[in-house]
Amino acid sequence: MESNDGGLWQDADVVVVGAGLSGLVSAAEAYNAGRKVLILDQEPEASLGGQAHWSFGGIFLVDSPEQRHLGVKDSPELALSDWLGSAAFDRPEDLWPRRWARAYVEFAAGEKRAWLHALGVRFFPLVQWAERGGYDAEGHGNSVPRFHVVWGTGPGILAPFLSKLQAGVTAGRVRFAFRHRATELMFDAGTVTGVRGQRLVASVAARGEESSREVDGEFSVSAGAVIVTTGGIGGNHPMVRDQWPGGTGPKTMLTGVPASVDGEFQQAVGAAGGALINTDRMWHYPEGIHNPEPVWPNHGIRILSGPSPLWLDATGHRLPVPLFPGFDSLGTLRHLETTGHDHSWFVLNKTIISKEFALSGSEQNPDLTGKDVKLLAKRALPGATGPVQKFLDAGIDFIQADTAEELAVKMNKLVDSELIDPAALHETLASRDLQVASGLGKDTQLNAIRAARRFATDKLMRVVPPHAMLAAEHGPLIAVRLTTLTRKSLGGLLTDLNSRVLGADGAPIPGLYAAGEAAGFGGGGMHGYRSLEGTFLGGCLFSGRAAGRHAAEATSS
Repeated sequence: MESNDGGLWQDADVVVVGAGLSGLVSAAEAYNAGRKVLILDQEPEASLGGQAHWSFGGIFLVDSPEQRHLGVKDSPELALSDWLGSAAFDRPEDLWPRRWARAYVEFAAGEKRAWLHALGVRFFPLVQWAERGGYDAEGHGNSVPRFHVVWGTGPGILAPFLSKLQAGVTAGRVRFAFRHRATELMFDAGTVTGVRGQRLVASVAARGEESSREVDGEFSVSAGAVIVTTGGIGGNHPMVRDQWPGGTGPKTMLTGVPASVDGEFQQAVGAAGGALINTDRMWHYPEGIHNPEPVWPNHGIRILSGPSPLWLDATGHRLPVPLFPGFDSLGTLRHLETTGHDHSWFVLNKTIISKEFALSGSEQNPDLTGKDVKLLAKRALPGATGPVQKFLDAGIDFIQADTAEELAVKMNKLVDSELIDPAALHETLASRDLQVASGLGKDTQLNAIRAARRFATDKLMRVVPPHAMLAAEHGPLIAVRLTTLTRKSLGGLLTDLNSRVLGADGAPIPGLYAAGEAAGFGGGGMHGYRSLEGTFLGGCLFSGRAAGRHAAEATSS
């Protein structure tokens, strides 16, 4: 990207604060409407695209051609029922989040795919099934698979907007100002008229690496409209702990986003009068592992697992139904909080890890990210994928053993405790294997595995047939220590359906808009308490599009 940031414009039609996906979409839409757009970001140009670059590229779509090709019967009514059952809205301030939820599901079932397709975005044809729920029909979870992976993952979803903005830079209508850290809004008679902040010293930090906050001066820029797209708080553990519902969270947490995801400008907008709601609603993952090649501080990666591994708490007990891998992230996180320990375990074997383990992130999926068909075809071969094998070989959280007793000893050694009883772990696995041998059985997890294999994608590439976990031909046994991984905040700045930021009185603050995670992906929390997955990038797209279009309309001459 040619940045064209040799000098800061003193005024612009639209100033976008934050160069992640929602900011780029907002800026592209405003430029497309003929506006002069300035994009500010505190990071160096190397980190352009923000968290979206690192994402797996999952997009929530409803009744898509990809679903129909796989025999999936979806509908807007079913999707909305799933969304509302997962969101569990229960607060007076959920008025706008409810409206955003309905509007987003309509978008996902309507023009979303066609809009993206027209921009050149393509999807991997095998739709994935995330957040399966496992409760009743009105509870949490996706009733059908809706997780569509972008061909090219995160970089693939960024590409069309970066291309549009590069055209704007060339035309002299778009300018990027990297290392410009916005700290406050400018007002005139109650209307937002621009942004003030600090110029930071130049940085050679690579993408995602922590950069200096050394100040090299100040700046101010006037604007007809300001769009806040500064993301969430997942890189700021003190803020995460301060907002953690009912407490301070686990003592030990990994970080799933760069340190720049600090939430500080979102707080500044709140202090300036923007209503900031549902800040205690967050989306963190219980399946985090240490990255042996960290990019940012305390860098963790999320395991995307099929349903077969046994999920054990720190003392070796299976988690309650339906807290299986891939079924209810928040429910699992909340349960683990009650155990008094900061870690849990996946227990599986070589057969399971070879087919069911994937890792979240564009860099952990070079075949999909690089659109490499030959490399992608290797997923059908025996053995773990290259990135998973690297973690198995070098990851500090992975343990292998030939017997359950030996595995338990190694698990205890890793966490310097005697929490796992070797004989009890063997009995847990042996009892589970007896259920497999019956061909029927009462084990709910095994029945869920059998049900999953009725879906073509799962049978082909995600779920192994039920088998005896202790059988030598499926060995060795593997244990993976899991740690809470910070990721998304579900609350944020309260916005109406035009992405205008609302004040405490419910009235729009003239000249101020917000989109993406800073706005709870729309309305200050359109997900409610739980996400259906594939909805974060989509929320950035939907709210960013609305913010850019309406800010452009408001600044028309």
